[in-house]
Amino acid sequence: MLSGKPFSSVSAAVQQSLQHLSPGTLCKSVATWGLILFLLYTVLFNPPYCSQSMDRFALFKLKWPLSPDNAASSATVTTTDPTGISHIVFGVVSSVNTWERRRSYVESWWRPNVTRGYIFLDRDPSQRFHPWPSSSPPFRVNEPIKSRRNSKYVSQIRIVRTIMETFMQGDKDVRWYVMADDDTILFVDSLVEVLAKYNHTEYFYIGMNSECVGSNVNFAFEMAFGGAGYALSYPLAEALSKKLDGCIQRHPNVFSSDFILQTCLADFGVPLTHHRGFHQIDLHGDISGLLSAHPQSPLLSLHHIDFVDPIFPSMNRSASVNHLMEAAKVDHSRLLEQTICYQRKNNWSFSTSWGYSTHMYENIHPRSFLLRPIETFKPWLRNFKPPLYMFNTRSLTNDPCEAPHEFFMESVEKTRGDQVVTTYIRKSPRNLPPCSSSGNHSANHISKIQVFSSAATLKKAGLIECCDVEETADMNITHIKLRACMKDEIIA
Repeated sequence: MLSGKPFSSVSAAVQQSLQHLSPGTLCKSVATWGLILFLLYTVLFNPPYCSQSMDRFALFKLKWPLSPDNAASSATVTTTDPTGISHIVFGVVSSVNTWERRRSYVESWWRPNVTRGYIFLDRDPSQRFHPWPSSSPPFRVNEPIKSRRNSKYVSQIRIVRTIMETFMQGDKDVRWYVMADDDTILFVDSLVEVLAKYNHTEYFYIGMNSECVGSNVNFAFEMAFGGAGYALSYPLAEALSKKLDGCIQRHPNVFSSDFILQTCLADFGVPLTHHRGFHQIDLHGDISGLLSAHPQSPLLSLHHIDFVDPIFPSMNRSASVNHLMEAAKVDHSRLLEQTICYQRKNNWSFSTSWGYSTHMYENIHPRSFLLRPIETFKPWLRNFKPPLYMFNTRSLTNDPCEAPHEFFMESVEKTRGDQVVTTYIRKSPRNLPPCSSSGNHSANHISKIQVFSSAATLKKAGLIECCDVEETADMNITHIKLRACMKDEIIA
């Protein structure tokens, strides 16, 4: 053990030396040695500052720990560019047997040299598909699957592995992978805006379940239905691609491709982020009732086009899809967004699904009534007991006070005054008497409705717009002008 005497001697010597120093000399010495020690510390423990290109004042810039508020501000400053269409890669599942008749659906939304992605086929296409059209996404052939299971199971594995095979194409600067079927209609501009709101550096699984209760019961309410399309953030797609085959082997009794995906992502601890606007369309027949009362959320997709009636009267399915796309190209922010207003003079109610239809009623109906879709359609599972749908509906009726006059979009155009005019024409005569309770103000003479909206201002997602009904010199035409709602305005 060391003695304390040497330390006592040193202390005494230091005290004696300090007694001979004046206060001014002492201060200068302390300051000088302090500066020397600071410079030595900075050079020895911060090597990056020794670079030749360093800021000449970098040594004197103190780096304080960020508070939570400062950290958030810093993150905002250093945020990357907003998500754009170039940051998304689309993976579309198809087959040689379905591609020829569904090609027009994909080409309705695909933008050559703008969108990025691939069509995945189950086998090499025959010579009749060549040369492959530039108007379609480039094709890839899925890897063969070795399995003793039946062909339907193998098909489902092929579909879910398309996620991995899309990722393995190695595209650069990707933030999102959007997966869909060849009969899925995607609305790309709205997809870009929606995905831009999410942090692409985190794990995200974004989609929507089915419109039908039965479909959700049979699979999962927390599962994205792949026909509607869904989005995976890049880091999640990367992690999934490494583990997918192992997950498939771990869950051999899970059959559906969408259910396999949801099961695998649950193993990662990643839940579904529901986003209204993805539409599986697990319905049959006439879906105009649903499309005429679309929720206040951007339209992102429509599926099962081959299983429902053409969405526009007097058009085939392909022409109907392209007609809707004409409106989407002019103003995607308002597409199918429902706006409700009234003409008190005649006791009329109007409900406009922009770019698609306008319903006109010979009575004043509250918004809560008009927001419910008319049940013009049938459920996907015909023998399933009520409740049938994930939303409330109104029954079809011959009551002249509740049955609408139906008008469908004929044209859309921009005018010189920064306005967009959509014109809706009558589907067919209603063949009902006037509504007596509204004073017999029949609307049978109205043959055309024109809706005016701003070309300069996009509609903000989730916010409703208001409108005014205006009389025209032509008694057979009605004008509706969309506008921003006033503060605390009551729509009734």
